[in-house]
Amino acid sequence: MKLLDADLESLLRGGESHRVERKESLAGNAKDSIAEAICAFANDLSGEGEPGVIFVGVKDGANEASGFTPDDRALQTLMDMKTDGRISPPPSMLVEARTVSGIPMAVVTVLPSTSPPLRFKGRIEVRIGTRRGYATAQDERVLNERRRYFDKFFDAHPVRGTTLDDLHLRVFELDYLPSAFPPDVLAENNRTVEQQLASTGMIVSINDPTPTVTGMLVLGREPRRYFPGFYTQFLRVNGFDLADPIVDALEIDGRLADQLNRTD
Repeated sequence: MKLLDADLESLLRGGESHRVERKESLAGNAKDSIAEAICAFANDLSGEGEPGVIFVGVKDGANEASGFTPDDRALQTLMDMKTDGRISPPPSMLVEARTVSGIPMAVVTVLPSTSPPLRFKGRIEVRIGTRRGYATAQDERVLNERRRYFDKFFDAHPVRGTTLDDLHLRVFELDYLPSAFPPDVLAENNRTVEQQLASTGMIVSINDPTPTVTGMLVLGREPRRYFPGFYTQFLRVNGFDLADPIVDALEIDGRLADQLNRTD
């Protein structure tokens, strides 16, 4: 979450944007304005998944110090914005005293939320280019849909870039279904293969036949291509420690059932 100096310098030089907000200090209505920016960055309406950054202590429109001192009191004021109850649910953010391009400042880094929409004083704040605003009804639908996506179990997420051609459909029909359902249930089943795949969680839905993580691990032709760590490894070593010389080694990959069978 902590950005490198080079990344911060690049963002600062680029001026205000959908990822950057500048403030000279915490005076006046700056605190509310910063809290609104935190809420908007956490909502990440653009869906880029990149953190938003608020620089406190730099002049607006110029890379010059404003005279702000990022002392402990100022940092605590900024950190309190996470838990003071005005932003709900609380955002994930980091507050630091940093020196960027030779300017001492407070830097607030805000991660996109996996539970949008966030609200500041009951209103959904979003970032549109260099400005903040309130979410429209369509914006709110987009954010709600994103929350529902993140609320899914990992196995239910789609594996983008894959199609039904990446699944062993014959294995699904001849091996998986008979082992998962009684014969009489299958005999009365008049649903299409796509409907069966969707009902068992192998694809996202009938309207979106993208294989899910479950589908790729259970039926995938090349699951390791998409999940490099999905294999079983055996080692035989000359001794009792994994650091001892290896006598023999074997990697077993393929579908889940293939790995279990070969392991047995």
